[in-house]
Amino acid sequence: MTVESVDCVDYHTAGEPFRIVPSGTVPIPGDTVAERRAIAVQADGTPRDTAMETVRRLLCHEPRGHADMYGGFVVPPDDDGAHLGVLFWHKDGYSTACGHGTIALGAWVVDSGLVAAPEDGETTVRIDVPSGRVAARVRRRGGRTESVTFRNVPARASGLGVEVKTADFGVVTLDLAHAGACYAVLPAERLGLAPTPEALPDLIRAGRQIRAALAGHPATREPRDPRLSGVYGVLLHQQEPAPDGFALALRSVTVFADGQVDRSPCGSGTSALLAVLTERGRLPVGERLHHRSVIDSVFTARVAETVGAGFVTEITGTAHRTGSHRFELDPRDALGTGFVLR
Repeated sequence: MTVESVDCVDYHTAGEPFRIVPSGTVPIPGDTVAERRAIAVQADGTPRDTAMETVRRLLCHEPRGHADMYGGFVVPPDDDGAHLGVLFWHKDGYSTACGHGTIALGAWVVDSGLVAAPEDGETTVRIDVPSGRVAARVRRRGGRTESVTFRNVPARASGLGVEVKTADFGVVTLDLAHAGACYAVLPAERLGLAPTPEALPDLIRAGRQIRAALAGHPATREPRDPRLSGVYGVLLHQQEPAPDGFALALRSVTVFADGQVDRSPCGSGTSALLAVLTERGRLPVGERLHHRSVIDSVFTARVAETVGAGFVTEITGTAHRTGSHRFELDPRDALGTGFVLR
């Protein structure tokens, strides 16, 4: 496929970008969203050289994107039970889950009229993602979207008190949880760090080392679907005074993929965090978490109910449209689909 131009709609969820590529822009083979992702990546998780991979690089790499860019290809749902499907991507490839992207997509389809919604009230948008079917409950007032609640696939803690050895931070104790993707969760102070912008270089270094140290760990495996195995992100948190109406407040940084930093509190990461907090008895079912990001944007979150050995989580945030774009590739451009510096 020769790419000449690609039309996109950009949103941000709590500061984290999400670049939406409408359905039909690029051929994406497969009968389900999970199958499409399996076709898109090789056995080691790296992207295959396909038409959609050319578009991902074009939109994600500099100069049209950046090292922390995020987005998704809109694809047909697995069946009539969902409104749409999405294949998530970032600078290193294709992820299995994305809460902030689900929030952005819910806002986009309602804002654009693709899913009908009342001027005042709520509409539930069902979305098929590689890890299963999720929902975005979109709240509107006066014809404007005010907030979106992301209801994830069930989350579960898979390892509490796991110890790993890192090059620069010694032996680190952490918890592991699966929430559509696997996350390592731990207080940043265990590494002598705080989840602040000033500490980002060290937080990125810690996230990369922890992720590498956990490669192949049994608690990172997802027996129900091996394609969801392996640590995707490392969430480093710090407790804060809880505002009125909240049982607990944390500030965090999530380092995901190969050193990417989530500007939002991280949707699927918050879901994993909730599973850990509830399993440890720190956040009762139904009680709310006030979760602040590295840029001070906020998600509110709770475990809505238990299901089997897992927890159904709900994360609420805001998403705003930042622009519509037509990105072009000049065949004479020596940089082609671009580059990354980190």
